[in-house]
Amino acid sequence: MMTSEKTGAPHSRRWARDAQRSGHSARRAARGLRVMIAVALTLGALTTAFPLIWMLLGSVKTQREAIAYPPLLVSQQPTFEYFARLFTELDFTRYLINTVIVVLIGGVGLIFMAMAGYAFAKFEFKGKNILFFCVLATLMIPVQVTMIPTYLILNGLNLTNTLVGIALPTLVSGFGIFLFRQFMSTIPTAMLEAARLDGASEFRIAWQIVLPMSKPILAVQAVLTFISGWNSFLWPLIIASEQKYYTLSVGLSLLNKQLATNPSLKMAAASVMVLPILVVFAICQRHIVQGFTMSGLK
Repeated sequence: MMTSEKTGAPHSRRWARDAQRSGHSARRAARGLRVMIAVALTLGALTTAFPLIWMLLGSVKTQREAIAYPPLLVSQQPTFEYFARLFTELDFTRYLINTVIVVLIGGVGLIFMAMAGYAFAKFEFKGKNILFFCVLATLMIPVQVTMIPTYLILNGLNLTNTLVGIALPTLVSGFGIFLFRQFMSTIPTAMLEAARLDGASEFRIAWQIVLPMSKPILAVQAVLTFISGWNSFLWPLIIASEQKYYTLSVGLSLLNKQLATNPSLKMAAASVMVLPILVVFAICQRHIVQGFTMSGLK
């Protein structure tokens, strides 16, 4: 009996050592895999971000450095001269103000889309499904198809060549209504019924209960609305016949046609276009991820 115990002990210790070695090997393999994934993701991120980095670095180069060959990545004499020229010598101050006004007008549409999404999510009325189908059907119609009818309608209302005419067609979108409807469907109906039993009006329920609970999707739609208004190019170019109503994107295109030998000035103008979007996205990033997750969109 003692002999069998003595012979079994070395086998047990050997098995424990083998298991420990295999565990160390598995951990090393997993660590190596994580390192490889991290390196691949880092290289992919740097490759994706390189045009943006090149634009930002190019905006502070002198004109001689911008056209130098071989090209320089980092300026040896960085200058913000071209940012100043955009707002002093050129008309980018007016373009910026016009763009901000268009974005603010588009922000009013958030309330309308939230109201429509709330109605589709929590109310029952005749023709609800048909109306919601019509809203979704607008997503399948290319914007270019509706430009001529929209222009004729705005021209009949004397809204061509105005900032209101630029912002009005994008005030409400079918996708925005769909987002609000999907998110607000997750709000417990029992909570709204309890508020009604306590005597709360529908306006108060929407303003003090539904909208505060919808902050994530409001942030998502606010960012989408901001990007849409900020980057709008084709419609402002069509509707505005005077340069004083141009937005930043149209002004940037005009700058590319006017100046062909100053890359730093163009990079500075492009930076003015891109940086606000990055700032807004960075501020609202947490709400954006939460909004898409809770609305069921992937």
